[in-house]
Amino acid sequence: MNMQGKTAIVTGGGRDIGRACVMRLAQAGANVAINYHSSSEGADTAVAEIKAAGGQAFAMQGDMTKEGDVKALVATTVEQFGGVDTLIHVTGGILARKTTAEMTVEHWNAVMDVNLTSFMLAVRESTPHMKPGSSIVAMASQASRDGGGPGASAYGAAKGALMTYTRGLAKEFGPNIRVNSLCPGMIDTDFHNIFTKPEVRSHVANITPMKREGSSEDCANLAVFLASDEAAFITGANIDINGGTLFS
Repeated sequence: MNMQGKTAIVTGGGRDIGRACVMRLAQAGANVAINYHSSSEGADTAVAEIKAAGGQAFAMQGDMTKEGDVKALVATTVEQFGGVDTLIHVTGGILARKTTAEMTVEHWNAVMDVNLTSFMLAVRESTPHMKPGSSIVAMASQASRDGGGPGASAYGAAKGALMTYTRGLAKEFGPNIRVNSLCPGMIDTDFHNIFTKPEVRSHVANITPMKREGSSEDCANLAVFLASDEAAFITGANIDINGGTLFS
């Protein structure tokens, strides 16, 4: 995959899938603008590694649910690199497992904001700086297809909406900008370290045809492929990456 001379923004780029996307983009030759919320160490070490290898990158803290922070990230990217060719939006999360009986409006809105509103803001602010041939890649989830595990219905609903939004954006921005999303299954990240019991993770891995959890690098390879010119005829797709746990 050749991203030489192109500029990519990665939101949620300080850890796990986001950081893997950052490093894969840099390996492919892209300039990378890294947004992080609280994972400053991962973002800063990524910048150091990229620069040591002769690439260009910067890291910037920001809350992607806040318009001002999103505007500042895009403005800094354009100032430093001259434009935006790719947006890979990894920002998101379950926040907490809550049943409907436990659900508060505040929790519901927070889940929608971090998973869906943040994506809308990043797209809205980035696309005016994108030339024909640019691309957007978002992170949906297997939960958007199967509803998620216990207490994850709000998360699944948000990611399901993101899948639909991906399709709508592909129509809105085609043919100049392609828009696709990934639907990761059980990936070895802090998401599952925090919110999924070890015995559940082991069970899911054992019933998966590939007999393992996915890695952040597995997701990054697919995300950067979708961002690259090699995927020039793919848009509006929500692509499963789950080792065969679920077929759609």
